[in-house]
Amino acid sequence: MKKKVALLLLLLGVAHFATLSRCEEDVAEEEKKDAEEEDSDDEYEEEEGQGDEGSTEVKEENGVLIFTNSNYDPFMEGKDTVLVEFYAPWCGHCKQFAPEYEKIAQTLKENDPPIPVAKVDATVAKEIAGRFEVTGYPTIKIIKNGQPVDYDGPRTEKAIVERVKEVAHPDWKPPPEATLVLTKDNFDETVNDADIILVEFYAPWCGHCKSLAPEYEKAAKELSLRSPPIPLAKVDGTAENELASRFEVTGFPSIKIFRKGKAFEYNGPREHRGIVDYMVAQAGPPSKQVQAVKQVQELIKDGDDAVIVGVFSSDEDAAYALYTEASNTLREDFTFLHTFSSEVAKLLKASPGQIVLVQPERFASKYEPASHILKVKDSTLVSEVQEFFKKHAIPLVGHRKPSNDAKRYSKRPLVVVYYGVDFSFDYKKATQFWRSKVLEVAKDFPEYTFAIGDEEDYADELKGLGLSDSGEDINVGILAEGGKKFAMEPEEFDADVLREFVKAFKKGKLNPIIKSAPVPKNNKGPVKVVVGKTFDDIVMDKEKDVLIEFYAPWCGHCKKLEPEYLALGKKYKGEKNLVIAKMDATANDVPNEHYATEGFPTIYLAPSNNKQNPIKFEGGDRTVEGFSKFLEKHSTKLSQKREEL
Repeated sequence: MKKKVALLLLLLGVAHFATLSRCEEDVAEEEKKDAEEEDSDDEYEEEEGQGDEGSTEVKEENGVLIFTNSNYDPFMEGKDTVLVEFYAPWCGHCKQFAPEYEKIAQTLKENDPPIPVAKVDATVAKEIAGRFEVTGYPTIKIIKNGQPVDYDGPRTEKAIVERVKEVAHPDWKPPPEATLVLTKDNFDETVNDADIILVEFYAPWCGHCKSLAPEYEKAAKELSLRSPPIPLAKVDGTAENELASRFEVTGFPSIKIFRKGKAFEYNGPREHRGIVDYMVAQAGPPSKQVQAVKQVQELIKDGDDAVIVGVFSSDEDAAYALYTEASNTLREDFTFLHTFSSEVAKLLKASPGQIVLVQPERFASKYEPASHILKVKDSTLVSEVQEFFKKHAIPLVGHRKPSNDAKRYSKRPLVVVYYGVDFSFDYKKATQFWRSKVLEVAKDFPEYTFAIGDEEDYADELKGLGLSDSGEDINVGILAEGGKKFAMEPEEFDADVLREFVKAFKKGKLNPIIKSAPVPKNNKGPVKVVVGKTFDDIVMDKEKDVLIEFYAPWCGHCKKLEPEYLALGKKYKGEKNLVIAKMDATANDVPNEHYATEGFPTIYLAPSNNKQNPIKFEGGDRTVEGFSKFLEKHSTKLSQKREEL
């Protein structure tokens, strides 16, 4: 009953959110319809104003020039400064702004010299809108000698006129980018000297990089004004292959945080405000000081993750410096605390120079110590401190959730017991009852990781295990290495049942669960069809290189690729040790975690000599020629002489 109520509330919440989002979305169909009905006469005039697409004549409406795909370039030739608004006829913000924009046009017309003011219906003049990467309305740009200068200030006559006049001044030059440009010549010097610096590896052709660029530059400007400043930099990964390779850049954009030359993955937002907030937090100390006993008590009583506290005599303690260095590199994975308080030390039963890790009360058990303590000595290494954190980060049986999955439960094999996990007051007793059964088994298999997980959080995972309709309140699965997974046959749950299941897994007596389409009866075509059951036989064949495309039947890009991919298969059909293959990733499990598929199509080369490290195809042309170049560069089995088809 509780789950049904929760689901109903969730659906209501989603519906409410969807309604709000729909109301706030400029492109809503309702707004379009209203605009068509209310402003049909005005739109007719605007369509008239757009004129024949082949005409270079520039018409005017209320003092504002009307640009089209045909007249834009001829008009712009030789012009110093032009103000341009990209709008959509149905956009409410554009309609509100229209009277103000007409005032701006009149004011700039009276300037000496006059400055043209124009507008572009981006829903009609799509070529021009696309050229300037217009994604929202209204978008205002000042075109200076043919080059766009973004305007993101207030939409008022005073602010816009002032900015346009500034740009129109003969001595005006665009300010230098706040984002540093790094190459092999200045990379090491810049990065090694920085306490913290954010570096983006990009490709000029990458659409995601282009979208990120203005947000990244805004963040760079804001962070450059901070005291001390936090620098942002970028590297053209296609031109600086050596740098991209050194830092294992496999896709674009790839963003990394560097601390005194040491690289860490950037896991923050990709919009300007989020980047700023994230980097400000990253620039702060990795550990937060606690002074009151109550602070630590509350974390232990109500927390759901390991409580880590370094106990030191003062901030000049050598052990404190070591703790800070060790925690700095793991700040993404743990919450670090430190104290100089003797009262807090007493609570933790620790002495200065010791690091204490305590699991929250909800995870306490008779099979585990109440806390783990590491004494920091003069000979203690940073790596030893970090290993201490990692070793004791999770309890014998912890609570696996989507929020901590990647950080705490990536190790395999992982035994997961799924049920209605809820640590709130009303359901805590039931949750702990079943967890205690898991603890009885987990203590006997220290080589495996055990966790409980809420069945609703992992509904898709249960479906993949074939346990969605098991009829049991408690289900069990094992997520093993190589992406393999095993399901316990549905039966009434108890510690003995779980123990027998884990024993069977350990002895290799279980068959993995693999979602698979039927094995093709005839698979002699130029492109081999791979299904879940044949993945290991075909793709992981160590005698052959295999180019494998993961696709979705509904994917437009996949459909467009199909004839090129088929032609590629025909071209290399004579190569006995090279297989061109494809797999419907929506109908089949990919039973190997190294072949991650986050979008379609995703294409990997599985080289004969290194199946666990496939080479992802990205950045090249999805043509026979593009794939051929990729294969000629990376294949280990391609014969030197080939009959070209």
